[in-house]
Amino acid sequence: MKGGILMLKFQTKYNTYIKTFEDFILTTFVIIDDLYKKFAPYQVAHRRNLSIAKLSDSEIMTISICGELIGIDSENAWYSFVKRNYHHLFPNLCNRSRFNRTRRSLLQTTELIRQKLISVFNIPLNKYFIVDSFPLEVCKFGRARYSRCFRAYGADYGRCPSKKEVYFGYKVHAMITLEGYITNFEITPASTDDRDGLRDMLENETNMVIIGDKGYISEKLSDEMKCKGICVMALKRSNSKNNWTKPIRQLIFKLRRRVETVFSQLSLQLNSERVLAKSFQGLCTRLVNKMLAYNLCLAINSMFCENCDIGKIKKLIF
Repeated sequence: MKGGILMLKFQTKYNTYIKTFEDFILTTFVIIDDLYKKFAPYQVAHRRNLSIAKLSDSEIMTISICGELIGIDSENAWYSFVKRNYHHLFPNLCNRSRFNRTRRSLLQTTELIRQKLISVFNIPLNKYFIVDSFPLEVCKFGRARYSRCFRAYGADYGRCPSKKEVYFGYKVHAMITLEGYITNFEITPASTDDRDGLRDMLENETNMVIIGDKGYISEKLSDEMKCKGICVMALKRSNSKNNWTKPIRQLIFKLRRRVETVFSQLSLQLNSERVLAKSFQGLCTRLVNKMLAYNLCLAINSMFCENCDIGKIKKLIF
């Protein structure tokens, strides 16, 4: 662990020191286990034969989260790494096939924990959110015609404007707070318009301000959102008749840097644009674990350092 000894206060009488990656695994397990016991659905936490399982659900989710953070893309390689180096933490590690099946079956529970994490850490939220999307390629362009399993779940061809290339897969739409936490996200086919992805994310939301780029310009969308008390502030084209004033444009540009930083961290440190999976459920499972790992890192770092740099989410962890 770089950066010396760190201390995390969960309660006034409990102090946890994170000095090594092993300490971080234990800290992650404590957080995930508490969230699991509090929020896991009854039918999941009390399912048949769970009492005789070698690994608890909390241990499986902990291993998955730490695997995404350490940057090992291959599930087989990470499982072997844990078995070889952290057998003392997980002495009853089950076989890899059962581990992966159980992890995929916990997809909904993991997503529920991701949603509850912000409220448990008492992270203050305001009504301002930033939205954007990034590409999620499932295979190389030349092999797309043979990708039957993902095509059955809506995968298609889309264009990534920033990279100026066509890819095959999905598009991930994310909603982020001004502090950098991912509060909501949707996976849609790659050809989906950003405005349609925003409609899906805001289906059950009201009374907020959404900041987006030029891809969210739409009078129809703005009118739809106004009925729900949602204001969509999208960057307008330079030749627009009703353009924002210069101070507002500068403010939108400044706030939008946050979502670019978040996507950069997800891509460079968590490999979110390169998810190795053989099924759609496996793809969703890994992506949810990456989002949960990111928010967890950010929450822990914010507790250690008041002026934590969002561009270095692993600085205090690794």
